[in-house]
Amino acid sequence: MQPTGRVTIGDVARTAKVSVATVSKVINGRYGVAPETELRVQEVIRQLGYESSIVARSLRSRRTNVIGILVAEFEPFSTELLKGVSEAVDGTGYELMAYTGGLGRHDRVGWEQRNLSRLAGTLIDGAVLVTPTVSIEHGTIPVVAVDPHTGPSGTPTVDADSFAGARLATQHLISLGHSRIGFLGGREDLESATLREQGYRSALEEAGIAVDPDLMRIGGYRPDLADTPAHELLSLPDRPTAIFAANDLSAIRTMEVARELGLRIPDDISVIGFDNVPESALTDPPLTTVAQPIHQMGAEALGMVIDLINGVTREPHVRLPTSLVTRSSCRRL
Repeated sequence: MQPTGRVTIGDVARTAKVSVATVSKVINGRYGVAPETELRVQEVIRQLGYESSIVARSLRSRRTNVIGILVAEFEPFSTELLKGVSEAVDGTGYELMAYTGGLGRHDRVGWEQRNLSRLAGTLIDGAVLVTPTVSIEHGTIPVVAVDPHTGPSGTPTVDADSFAGARLATQHLISLGHSRIGFLGGREDLESATLREQGYRSALEEAGIAVDPDLMRIGGYRPDLADTPAHELLSLPDRPTAIFAANDLSAIRTMEVARELGLRIPDDISVIGFDNVPESALTDPPLTTVAQPIHQMGAEALGMVIDLINGVTREPHVRLPTSLVTRSSCRRL
């Protein structure tokens, strides 16, 4: 009879008509089981879909063969990163556990340390932290940070070249004849946001265009936080002819605000984003943006954490290049 619910070692033993001790020996590769009995037990395990407890597995071998992907929330960037990790895990012998603590808006700082305390050791062998708020320098398991708030520090890190990408975005708008270019920045506590502002400033200065603080706002990388500053920029008496938003979600919200104000894109306002999440290609018109190689970032982070688990020395910081993706949300003046 096929068991219902979670399959236990007892279910396997009953179906194979052997003792629980015999099933345990087969699972753990111990001696003392006849070859034909071992084959019968393995076939029952496959038929029933039995999985031994991760916790029990870790207690036996001190390994779970599970990598944790820890995020503050599942949003487009972290979701794309997860795709890259899941593509890269095939053939490594590891499984993945994607985890978020279900945080509220006000308990986001330090989330990674709380989550690691719950999972490290008994559930996961190593962790990839996506945009962590603090540096985890000495933990019980190997940890790799992707786009950490503080930038590269003691934790092995994977990120993309935010400074160069922001220069590309701003230079593209300048090449189209724009000189009044608004900037909708990211979170002030995030290193990538600082680098994108620096790239914006650098491109303007290189072109001989004065940086105008009136054209700069903080968007916070979230659509809800970008709403008011986008309204402010687009309602200026001498509004910008183009806006560079430091991530795609803010750029998409800027396009929505522009339409609410009766502005046409790109006829009245050009908009460019950063990240190249799938949503950027689905806007009307499709959003010009700077692509981070997000899938590759996830794959690099996974490879790095597996190497750390296995004692393989790696460079502590991997920075990947960014590139311009030209679509229809910008026009020449």
